[in-house]
Amino acid sequence: MRMVDLIQKKRNGKALTSEEIQFFVDGYTNGDIPDYQASALLMAIYFKGMTSEETAILTQAMVDSGETIDLSQIKGNIVDKHSTGGVGDKTTFIIGPLVASVGVPVAKMSGRGLGHTGGTLDKLEAIEGFNASLSKEQFIQNVNIYKLAVAGQTGNLAPADKKLYSLRDVTATVDSIPLIASSIMSKKLACGADNIVLDVKTGSGAFMKSLEESEALANEMAAIGKNLGKKIVAVISDMNQPLGYEVGNANEIKEAAEILKGKRVEDLRILSLEIASHMAVMAGAYSNYRRAYHELEKNLENGRAFLAFKSFIEAQGGNVERIENLHTLPNAKYHIEVKSDKNGYVSAIDAESIGLAAMLLGAGRATKEDEINHGVGITLKKKTGDKVTMDETICILHSDDETPEEAIKKAAGAFCFSNQPPSPAKVIHKVIT
Repeated sequence: MRMVDLIQKKRNGKALTSEEIQFFVDGYTNGDIPDYQASALLMAIYFKGMTSEETAILTQAMVDSGETIDLSQIKGNIVDKHSTGGVGDKTTFIIGPLVASVGVPVAKMSGRGLGHTGGTLDKLEAIEGFNASLSKEQFIQNVNIYKLAVAGQTGNLAPADKKLYSLRDVTATVDSIPLIASSIMSKKLACGADNIVLDVKTGSGAFMKSLEESEALANEMAAIGKNLGKKIVAVISDMNQPLGYEVGNANEIKEAAEILKGKRVEDLRILSLEIASHMAVMAGAYSNYRRAYHELEKNLENGRAFLAFKSFIEAQGGNVERIENLHTLPNAKYHIEVKSDKNGYVSAIDAESIGLAAMLLGAGRATKEDEINHGVGITLKKKTGDKVTMDETICILHSDDETPEEAIKKAAGAFCFSNQPPSPAKVIHKVIT
C-alpha cells in the first residue's frame, strides 16, 4: 500500500477503506509517513470530506493508536459529558454533582485551558489542595464511592490525534467537520466512555460560529457514536455571550457553588439541567427526560447536589471551606469597573472578546507554558437584553495589575448596544439524539 495512492483516491472524492485509514494512522503515528504526505491527505479530506463510516473508522483508529482506559470496575452505567469549549462554561461543576446526587456514576477526564476558553482542571485547582492527578485506581475508587471524579488525562491516550492536530494547526485544516469530530470523539472514547452527552457550542465564543456548522458537527459526532456502538446525545447550546456572569477560575467556581446552593442564574441553570437530565436517562436512572429534569431540579433546591459537590472536592484533596465560605477563594488585588458609554439595551456580548480579555488578565493561557492566575477574571454586570444607562457599570475586571489597559479595551468592546430591546437570547438551540 502506498500513501500517494490514498492521497490521489481522496483527492478524487472516493471513500477510503478501513485498511487504508488504518495504514495512514499507524504509519503517521509511528513516523513512517512524512508530514508532507499526511498534510496532503488532510487537505484532500478538508476539500472532499469523509463519509460517516470513514469518520468512525478514523476515530477508532486514533483510539487504538495508544492506551485506553478500562472503567469496567466502576459499578453502574457510567456517563460523561463533553463541551466543545466556551466562555464562562462552568457547567461541569454543576452537572457532575447533580447527576452524582441521583446515584449515577460520572467519570470525567478533563483538560486545561488554552486561548479564550477556560480549562476545567485550572478552575478546580483554584480550590486549595484540589488534586487532579489521580491514579487509575484512585479515580475508579472515587467514582464508586462518591459517584464523581474529575482528573487530567494521563497515559498515552490517542497519540495519533495529538500528532494530527498539531499538523492540522499549521496546515489550515483545523476546521474540517470529519477531522474535528474524530479528534473530539477519539479522546472521549479512549477515556472509556460509552454514554456521552455532547455540549456543542455555537456562536461568537465557540469554535463553530454558525448554527449550521454546529449542527453538522453534532450530527457527525452522533453518527460516530452510532457506528461504534456508543450512546450519544448532542445538545447545541448558545455561546453568543458568556455563560452566567463570571469568567475566570476562582470566580467560576464561586458561581457554580452558588447555583448548587440554590441561586438562580437562568442560562447556566437551564443548560445544566438539560444536560444532566439526558445523562440520567442514558444511565437508566429515570425512564424519561421530564421525570429526570423534575428530580434533578429538586436536588438543586434541597442541597443534595451541593453535598455531592463537597464530597467530590474533599475526596480529591480540596479544602471544602473554600466552597462553603466563597470569599476565601483566591481574589485579585484590583476590581476595575467598566462603564457604558451609551443609553439603551445590551444587544450582544462578544463572548470571544470577553474570554480574550480574561486571558490578558492572566485567567487563561496564550501558550501552553503560561501560568494561570486563579484570582483574576471578569464579572458581567449586564447580559444581553438588559437596559443600561450612560456610565452604568457593565462589567468588572478583577486584576493584579492596576491598569490593564488592553484587557479593559477588549472587555468594553465586547458589548454592543441598541435603542430597542433585542429578541430574548436562546440557551438551547437543538437536541440531537
